[in-house]
Amino acid sequence: MTVAAAGAPRWQKLHPLTPVVLAGRSAVVLVLVIGEDSARGGGGGGVAFLVALGIVALALVVSVVKWLVTRWALDGTTLRIETGLLRRDARQLPLARIQAVDVVRPFLARLVGLAELRVRLAGSSRGGGRLAYLAEPVAVDLRARLLAGHHGLDLATPEPAERPMATVATSHLVAAALFTPAAAVAVALVGAIIVLLTVSPAAAAASVGTLVVYMIGFVRITWRRVADQYGFAVGLAPDGIRVKRGLLSTVSETVPFARVQAVRKIEPLLWRALGWCRLEVDVAGSPGQEQGTRSGRVTKSLLPVGRCEVADRLFSSLLGLRQFELSRPPHRAWWKAPFSYHFLAAGCDGSVLAATTGRFKKVTTWVPLEKVQSVRRMQGPVQRRLHLVTVHADAAGRGVRAELRDRDVTEGDRLFDQIVVQSRQARRRVAGRPPAPVPAPVPAPAATPVTVAGNGAPVPAPPAYSALGQPAPPPPPW
Repeated sequence: MTVAAAGAPRWQKLHPLTPVVLAGRSAVVLVLVIGEDSARGGGGGGVAFLVALGIVALALVVSVVKWLVTRWALDGTTLRIETGLLRRDARQLPLARIQAVDVVRPFLARLVGLAELRVRLAGSSRGGGRLAYLAEPVAVDLRARLLAGHHGLDLATPEPAERPMATVATSHLVAAALFTPAAAVAVALVGAIIVLLTVSPAAAAASVGTLVVYMIGFVRITWRRVADQYGFAVGLAPDGIRVKRGLLSTVSETVPFARVQAVRKIEPLLWRALGWCRLEVDVAGSPGQEQGTRSGRVTKSLLPVGRCEVADRLFSSLLGLRQFELSRPPHRAWWKAPFSYHFLAAGCDGSVLAATTGRFKKVTTWVPLEKVQSVRRMQGPVQRRLHLVTVHADAAGRGVRAELRDRDVTEGDRLFDQIVVQSRQARRRVAGRPPAPVPAPVPAPAATPVTVAGNGAPVPAPPAYSALGQPAPPPPPW
C-alpha cells in the first residue's frame, strides 16, 4: 500500500469482491424467506424463485454501481472518501481528529477475506467514514497508518504490540445471558403452563403459543448477546484500549484513552450472588450505527461479564484510575429514596468524581474532572422539605453523568463549587497550562464512609511508542 504525496492523492478502489458481499446479504435474506414459505407448503415456488433471483440481480447491479463510484485516498494528513452517483459525497477525515478506527469483519466478508474499516472523528455528527470492503491485510495496515498519523508519527510506523489483560470464557457469557430477568420470566411462563396442564389442559394448550413466541425472542436475544461478545479479549497498547470480539462477525476496536468520558461498573441483582459485574466505558463521538449504542450514547464493554476483582484490576491497569471511599447521604434521605438508599454513595478525590446509584442493579460511575462539561444543582419539593440536593456532573454525550443524589444541602453546595473549580483546574493541567489559584476548601460534614471494591495499588504505565524508535505519545489524560 502506498501513500501519495501531499496535494496529489493517489485514489484507490475498494476490493473487487465488494459488490458480491453487498448483494450476498440480500440473497441470504431471500433464501431464508423462500425456505420458510416452502416449509409451510406455500404455492408458486417457481414464481417466488424468479422474483427472488430478480431482486438479487438488481441488488448486484446497484452494488456494482456503488463500487464503481466509490474511491479513497490517504495523502499523509487526511483520509479522503468519495462516493455517490447522482449526489456526490466527498469526505475529508483529518488524521488529527480521529477518535477511533475499527476493523469489522462481517460473516460473508470473512468468507472471502474482506473487512470493513470504520473511522470516527471528534465532534462528527455523521460518524466519520466507512470503507466497505477492503482486503483484510489492507484494512489492518490502513488502520495502523491512521492511528500512527493521529499520534503525529510517520505513517510507516508499525502498530505497537498490545499486552493482553483479560479474556471472557464462553460459559460465562452464556451464564450471564441466562441470569437475567428475561430468563426468569421464561421460567415463570413454563411453570405457569405446567400448572395449567393439571387444572385446565385447554387453557394450557391456548397458552403454548404465547410461550413459543416469547421463547423464540428470548433465544434470539441470548444468541445475539453471546455471538457479539464471543471470544472477548481486551488488551492494553500505547495507542489505547484494544478489544476483540465476535463469533460470526468479528470486531477489532481501538479506543484511545482521551476518548473515554466515563467508566461504569454494573452489578445486576442476579449476578451479585456470583460476585460478577460488567465494566463499560462511555466514549466520545456520534452513536450513528455503531455497536454498543444505548440511550443515544456510545458504550464499549471492557468486561462484558467477570468477577469484580478482575474488573477492579482492569479499572486500574487500563484506565490508570484508583478507587476510593465514598460517603453515604444523610439518613433522612431514606424517606425520599427508600428503595435505593442502600446503594447511594458519592465522593471526589480531586481528580475523579464517583457516584453509586441503583435500586436492584448497583451502578457505580466514575467521571474524571477534566471530562466534566457542566455541573447542575437540582432540588425537588421533597428534597427541599428534607434539606437535600442532587448534583449532576455531565460529560460529553447524552446521558453521560455522575449523579450525587440526595446529599445534605451544605455538602451539595460545597461539592458543586468544588467540582466547578477542580474541573477547570484539571482541564488546564491536561492542556499543560499552569493551574489557577484555588480557593481554600470548606470542611466537609461528617458522613458514613462506604468502601467501593479495589486495592488502589499503583500500576506501571503501558509501553510507549519509543520502543519502536519513535517519539512517545503523551501519557493518558487520566
